[in-house]
Amino acid sequence: MKTVLVMGASSGIGLAATRLALSRGYGVVAFSRSASEISITHDNLRKMPGDARVEGDVQRALEGVDAVVQALGVRADLRMVTGPVDLFSVATRVLVPAMQASGVKRLIAVTGFGAGRSKVAIGPLQRLGFEIVFGRAYRDKDLQEQLIVESDLDWTIARPGVLTNGLAERNYKALKEPADWRNGIISRANVADFLINQLESEAYLRAAPVLVR
Repeated sequence: MKTVLVMGASSGIGLAATRLALSRGYGVVAFSRSASEISITHDNLRKMPGDARVEGDVQRALEGVDAVVQALGVRADLRMVTGPVDLFSVATRVLVPAMQASGVKRLIAVTGFGAGRSKVAIGPLQRLGFEIVFGRAYRDKDLQEQLIVESDLDWTIARPGVLTNGLAERNYKALKEPADWRNGIISRANVADFLINQLESEAYLRAAPVLVR
């Protein structure tokens, strides 16, 4: 049985990925500052409270795991617009060398449509509003992606569009080619489906597809 470390496991995509991985027979280390509050109980689940920005916490979480799903998030409030956002890059600066030191090669990370090279696919009318609301967070996601891409890990980056709380209908698209990139909606459950599928697949190895319906 493979064991996956899910970072950001207490809510959103991370929680959906935790549930799905358990349902498919994986062992899961659910890592989050509020991991102890996760309501799931399962024989193959280990809840590990910790801070993704703290090296010692991350090193402990990596013990005995085969792959990492990095599904970090920040609260969508005024601080995301007005304050500094550095969680994604700081946590990735900690995670990458910790994975290298632990011999864990497979990293599946979530950023978002508009991060990295996918920014070019945002239309000019959308760009101003995107920059005002999400600019600080996505500049940090840009750096997160850069750190991952420049590493020697076996990485996949998922860039979901606008997230919803819909079901895992598996009717989504993973747009690998830049010419196909576009914004759209996708449920967190479908994003989780893509992430967990990558544990047994190399179809998107060292690729950063945009995920939409």
